[in-house]
Amino acid sequence: MNDILARRARRATLGIALSAALFAGIAPATAIAAEISSPTGAVALQTEDAATAKERAYAAMQEALKNLEAAKDAASPEKIAEIDTKIAIFQENYDTNLAQAAIYKESLPTMQANVDAAQAECDKAHNRTRALEAELNKIDYTTPAETIRQLQEAITEAIMQENSCEDKLEHCRMRLESHKSLIYFFESEVEFNKTHLDGETAKRDALLDDLKRAQTAYDDACKAYEEAKAAADKTASPEITQPTET
Repeated sequence: MNDILARRARRATLGIALSAALFAGIAPATAIAAEISSPTGAVALQTEDAATAKERAYAAMQEALKNLEAAKDAASPEKIAEIDTKIAIFQENYDTNLAQAAIYKESLPTMQANVDAAQAECDKAHNRTRALEAELNKIDYTTPAETIRQLQEAITEAIMQENSCEDKLEHCRMRLESHKSLIYFFESEVEFNKTHLDGETAKRDALLDDLKRAQTAYDDACKAYEEAKAAADKTASPEITQPTET
């Protein structure tokens, strides 16, 4: 209301000045310039500038309020609680799979040692079979039949032992590979849950940070508006200076 009255007063003042100038034969532009440069014209301009600053500050405050409401909606307690639930699930899965991977990794050296031992037995059995076969190939017609029979039986037994060792080696290798596959699975789950855990945590933190910045911006805009309003009110209602007594 004070802004409107101030603008009307300024227009009325300029109108009076123009009429007086025409009556006195003074150019209108000169009269208007003189009026603006006069104390009354300066006050009118100051009042209008202060009112404009107030309007701009109010518009900025409304825009800041709009942004604050949007930030509050995005970071509502319900949505933050939903994100926190996801974070808790990913955290639990991450911890569980990390522990399982550690357990399987702990027994990995033992299983590798079993494979190495089984391989050594296979090599030993293979060498024995080859040695007996080489000895059999050296016999001639003078070798007793019983000796030949015993050598053949030893070779047969060595071959059976070798096959048994190979079966054991294959079993140990399969267990080791299965063990490694489980470790890979748990580590993949760890990575999967860690990625989503970090993503949801970053999402929650970003929403809360946006809300904090929006609140700060709104508070600053309110403060700026109050200052502009006070300045406009003061300009629209200047203090009356009392005449000095003589």
